[in-house]
Amino acid sequence: MENLLKNEKSPYLKQHENNPVHWYPWSKKALNKAKELKKPIFLSVGYASCHWCHVMAHESFEDQSTASIMNEKFINIKVDREERPDLDYVFQKSLALLTETQGGWPLSMFLDENGVPFSGGTYFPTKEIYGRPSFINILNQMSEFYGKNRECQNFMEKIEKKSSNKHLE
Repeated sequence: MENLLKNEKSPYLKQHENNPVHWYPWSKKALNKAKELKKPIFLSVGYASCHWCHVMAHESFEDQSTASIMNEKFINIKVDREERPDLDYVFQKSLALLTETQGGWPLSMFLDENGVPFSGGTYFPTKEIYGRPSFINILNQMSEFYGKNRECQNFMEKIEKKSSNKHLE
């Protein structure tokens, strides 16, 4: 896999085209790849003039060791909130509902392979500081959580499909 942002028009996405992270723009291709590989999605939403977006990019997305973890454990999607305010709105609301915290940028969301959010946050530092966990710890915890709970979610989806189709029988 490779970083697929090189063909994007967004100035924000272009800023990340040389990251060692295998970024996808938001697309069916990215969502289908997550399903195919049965991997969770790391979704990063930001914008070109966002200070903390640049800090996280420099600290984490430009770092080869962090990128290796991201590439191994996730399908990574980068979104420009100025280009896709609809996605920003949905995932900001999701963060608020899931964590009862205020959103912001960069928005860092963890989605299942179907694009359904299960956790998130905003800026994560490279080292644990001021009570904020390190980004690498978060990546490892979210990957482990997803691996342990993926089958539960698939089972629940089967139950929901079966019960929603009962009226057709």
